[in-house]
Amino acid sequence: MKPSDTAPELSYPKAHTVDQVDDYFGTTVRDPYRWMEDVDAPEVKEWIDDENRLTRSVLDSVPERGAIERRLMELINFERYSAPVRRGTRYFYSHNTGLQNQNLLQWTEGLNGAPQVLLDPNTMSADGTVAVSGLSVSDDGRLAAYSIADAGSDWVKWYVRDVATGDDLPDVVSWSKFSSASWLKDGSGFFYEGYDAPGANASDADALKAINYFHKIFFHKLGTPQSEDTLIFDRPDDKEINVGAAVTDDGRYLLIYQTRGSSPDNQLSIKDLEQPDAPLIAIADQDDAIYSPIDNDGTRLWVHTTLDAPNGRVVEIDLAQPAREHWKTIIPQTANHLDSVSMIDDTLIANYLADAHSVVELYTREGEHVQQLELPGIGTAAGFAGQRTDTETFFVFTNFTTPATIYRLDMKTLRTTLYRQPRLKFDPAAYETTQVFYASKDGTRVPMFVSHQKGLALNGENPTLLYGYGGFNVSLQPEFSSANLLWMEMGGVYAQPSLRGGGEYGEAWHEAGTRLNKQNVFDDFIAAAEWLIANRYTSSPKLAISGASNGGLLVAACEIQRPELFGAALPAVGVMDMLRFDKFTIGWAWKTDYGAPSEDEQEFRALYRYSPLHNLKPGTEYPPTLITTADHDDRVFPAHSFKFAAAMQAAQAKSNPILIRVETRAGHGGGMPLAKRVELVVDQYSFLRLVLKMNEALA
Repeated sequence: MKPSDTAPELSYPKAHTVDQVDDYFGTTVRDPYRWMEDVDAPEVKEWIDDENRLTRSVLDSVPERGAIERRLMELINFERYSAPVRRGTRYFYSHNTGLQNQNLLQWTEGLNGAPQVLLDPNTMSADGTVAVSGLSVSDDGRLAAYSIADAGSDWVKWYVRDVATGDDLPDVVSWSKFSSASWLKDGSGFFYEGYDAPGANASDADALKAINYFHKIFFHKLGTPQSEDTLIFDRPDDKEINVGAAVTDDGRYLLIYQTRGSSPDNQLSIKDLEQPDAPLIAIADQDDAIYSPIDNDGTRLWVHTTLDAPNGRVVEIDLAQPAREHWKTIIPQTANHLDSVSMIDDTLIANYLADAHSVVELYTREGEHVQQLELPGIGTAAGFAGQRTDTETFFVFTNFTTPATIYRLDMKTLRTTLYRQPRLKFDPAAYETTQVFYASKDGTRVPMFVSHQKGLALNGENPTLLYGYGGFNVSLQPEFSSANLLWMEMGGVYAQPSLRGGGEYGEAWHEAGTRLNKQNVFDDFIAAAEWLIANRYTSSPKLAISGASNGGLLVAACEIQRPELFGAALPAVGVMDMLRFDKFTIGWAWKTDYGAPSEDEQEFRALYRYSPLHNLKPGTEYPPTLITTADHDDRVFPAHSFKFAAAMQAAQAKSNPILIRVETRAGHGGGMPLAKRVELVVDQYSFLRLVLKMNEALA
């Protein structure tokens, strides 16, 4: 198959401008594409249709597109399971036979019983765009509360299913968002989170972009209408508090969390459910650290916290004396970041990140070290769910060349056995992953995983995909992806740095990439690109950068700051207008990471310096760029990408294509059906094939 030709010179759809000017602390800022924020306006829809037609004309003309799609479908067509979780005598897990749009939720009676289908989202819509976004099973395994998201929306509806019969009860809960469901021990009802319903005259577009303030906790009693649900907790004095509720495994206590925006830090209170009129007991009345309960035994409560320990520690709290001076450290802080902790069979399973990969340590509940859990290799271990009295747990292990493999851990013998392993359609031994460390602009040491076929020639000519995120305390760990494997099959290098702003090295690492420090994240990413070039993995014409959401901001900011450094950019569902991100949906919550553009002059000036929309310079040669978003994204409002695409097309100096792909009936990415995910990857790789002038033959 011959290599792709270069992209043709394009004629972009007309995007008119308006004389919108805003004042920020005496600085006037133009916003000529403000009209695109009315995403349902006919002129916006016409522009989207014209842009999609242009994008399709380019991508569909790539000769290798069909081969890319066929091979990706082959690589993704293998059975996938989640780690099972026991409730009563039943085990619950997700399963996909390979090419199903959505995973099935299944259960067995006993560990090795015959699989029964609990929920099949593939039957809920013709195009696979309805997804199960949440599942909570009652303690006896009899009832399952599940939430449904339509077209990728963050808004969900909760239903209740009888596990044995597969029938739904009459109960329906609407206008829930950023919510779990937590059952009472007797299964008579559950707690959930949500917002007040929009006004009766609100349109779908209004609901899509409306700001979400005043999060609330409700209780739904089975057999009653939602109108009778009890408001359990809210903060009418502070609209920017997000809340959450969880019932302890023994059913005695209700834990109530409060967070400000998207900060990982929280307040924590507890209510004794055995005493209906019992007041809330404040465990942590300040959101000055993470306070994450692990389990309890009566009034003994174990909590994972970053208080006085940025890397995390475990403390024991006596609920009869909850003041901090009585807290007892069980597992002290270590040099590694304590990512999560669970308690199974009275054993604390502490999952650490050591240079962004998993290290699992076992402790008694008194804090005595038992042993380090042997893992199959360097990668990511996750799961370890269950209750304090369970005698087994399950975990998933994965890395860049190992699809999710399920293991069972016997807590009595501490023996790990293979439970489920996918059948592979590639040879993992043909690939290798190394972890390197490089210096960022200010000298900070940053780790990066680099994966590729064995025997790679370091000649500076390898097409390379550099992927990053760098924000919101999110840790990027080794994880298998059929799309990344295809990229490596195509002769590509996949690189994943652990940027500041993430959680790989604890709270100090996170804070070093937030607010006034956000430029550190971009510097880390740019330094990763420079390292790959200096070490002859690739060169600028062969180097593509990719990221989604906060990672979309990362990609856009970096290609604007260093346009000559990159051969292509794939910013997905990105936050591009850093002066108005807080005006839509849940965007206000991101001020804890980004800063407040309208409230703090210093933060405004920092945001204005890197905001992708506001730093485009007419007459600049930007790298080929494929912007992707979705028309139902109610997390990062799609107008971010619309405005950025129009402004970038207008600023572009030469023929490098600036394209935007707007998916329909999709949201921020969660619950996207497999068919749409495949189409997106195929389009992105077709674009890279074209603009990076890749020559590797495809089968």
